[in-house]
Amino acid sequence: MVLIMSTSAGIRTSSMDQAELSTEQVLQRDIPWETYMVTKLISATDLQLLRRYDKKPESARAQLLDEDGPAYVQLFVTILRDIFKEETVEYVLALIYEMLSANSTRARLFHDQSLAHEDTYEPFLRLLSKGNWFIQEKSCKILAWIISYRPKAAVIANGEASDSKKHITKIDDVLNGLVEWLCAQLRQPSHPTRGAPVAISCLSTLLKEPVVRSSFVQADGMKLLVPLISPASTQQSIQLLYETCLCIWLLSYDEPAIEYLATSRTMQRLTEVVKSSTKKKVVRVVILTFRNLLPKGTFGAQMVDLGLPHIIHSLKTQAWSDEDLLDTLNQLEEGLKDKIRKLSSFDKYKQKILMVHLTILDTSSDPRSLAVACYDLSQYIQYHAAGRVIVTDLKAKERVMKLMAHENAEVTKNALLCIQRLLLGAKYASFLQV
Repeated sequence: MVLIMSTSAGIRTSSMDQAELSTEQVLQRDIPWETYMVTKLISATDLQLLRRYDKKPESARAQLLDEDGPAYVQLFVTILRDIFKEETVEYVLALIYEMLSANSTRARLFHDQSLAHEDTYEPFLRLLSKGNWFIQEKSCKILAWIISYRPKAAVIANGEASDSKKHITKIDDVLNGLVEWLCAQLRQPSHPTRGAPVAISCLSTLLKEPVVRSSFVQADGMKLLVPLISPASTQQSIQLLYETCLCIWLLSYDEPAIEYLATSRTMQRLTEVVKSSTKKKVVRVVILTFRNLLPKGTFGAQMVDLGLPHIIHSLKTQAWSDEDLLDTLNQLEEGLKDKIRKLSSFDKYKQKILMVHLTILDTSSDPRSLAVACYDLSQYIQYHAAGRVIVTDLKAKERVMKLMAHENAEVTKNALLCIQRLLLGAKYASFLQV
């Protein structure tokens, strides 16, 4: 016997009311646990555990979790798996959320060896798409905690038992499902004001893991973050901005993400934020991001063009009490000075050599000269840290594109190589055959 959740029409009608529910309001309900035992949805042992735990003071619940935590986790997961009545689902999620909010390390209980054959991920992953906003929000936050505290070693626990006869949700499916839901909230939030902040908050925790960063980039999530990087004034918007910038910092450790950051307006937006923000935590995470990106690809050239050296100098004159922040500002300032010195010598090369090549592309009709010019440009793009930026600024792409239809095979081959390296970037350019 299974109790059926409200119809989808009913959920839509009451979704906004349910979205405003607080954990405290939900926990004021009286759930008919005895009825669930009579209908065999929970056992007598389950009922006994619930009577000892439900409505008890926090200190008493904490002691029970210390003594028999895995049993309570198994009980809560069983209820979420077998009972679909909305009020009860909300209540159990509120119990779990309260438990983890008080002490997030309790999420380790979900990975206890005694639960190796329990699918402890599945109920929360399912409820992301089945429930109202209260259910979705709590499921998301609980799932993020459980994932963050899972054992990093190859331990058979929590949905990874190889000899289990039951279907167990694999961690890869959990991560992909959660990332997909988080991206959906950034595209079209289920709640108009809380959907995006909840998604960003969870991402700022989950993106610490390389596998989540990879999944997020593959889900095309990068472009969803950039619009959220803008100067903020209210406390709520400042927190959203901080957690968004924290996500960008975590993603600055991921190569595919870095490639997107290099070609989007992320650097411009981060620069505007660090110029106008007075919140230390926001400034710190943006500066850490700049420090990470400075030695990579064309970021140094971009930072110089955006006037970051002057901004860093201005930030250093402010009375920051954070020694780590001051150290990072000094490191970034020195790195930018070094980049300026290198770019100055590159500018001379650009003026003397590149302009000669571009003149050849514009005026020469000699196939060999055209082929050599295209080849030299392709080499410059591959081996010069700011090659793509400089060549693009000089409008070389348009000139070379015209030569891809040249009647000479050598010219078309080198023109194609140049365009490929211009579009693919240094990481993949080295794989192209000359």
